[in-house]
Amino acid sequence: MPLCLNASDPAAIEAAALRLAAGSLVGMPTETVYGLAADAGNASAVQRIFEAKGRPSDHPLIVHIPSAEQADWRAAVAPFAHEVPDFAAALMQAFWPGPLTLILPRRPEVAA
Repeated sequence: MPLCLNASDPAAIEAAALRLAAGSLVGMPTETVYGLAADAGNASAVQRIFEAKGRPSDHPLIVHIPSAEQADWRAAVAPFAHEVPDFAAALMQAFWPGPLTLILPRRPEVAA
């Protein structure tokens, strides 16, 4: 059963982080609706999102990252994108942090 995050409670944020690190799912508020979160680097946790939502496996998930560095294929920590074109890097620099969505090809070893 996923934990539902109360983002205004520091203890709840810590509990959610621990659950995510353990491979569990967490319900969390976004700008408009609640989302179901998992560690994008944990293939079994990602699979649990597909199962919980009844989502087809060919309908990709969104990966939220805290910095442009984590999107970059050259990053040492949690690199998710196969490549980050120059135009995408320029957009990241100009608009992050902020509501900018980029669609980038995932690395083959990142859970699908």
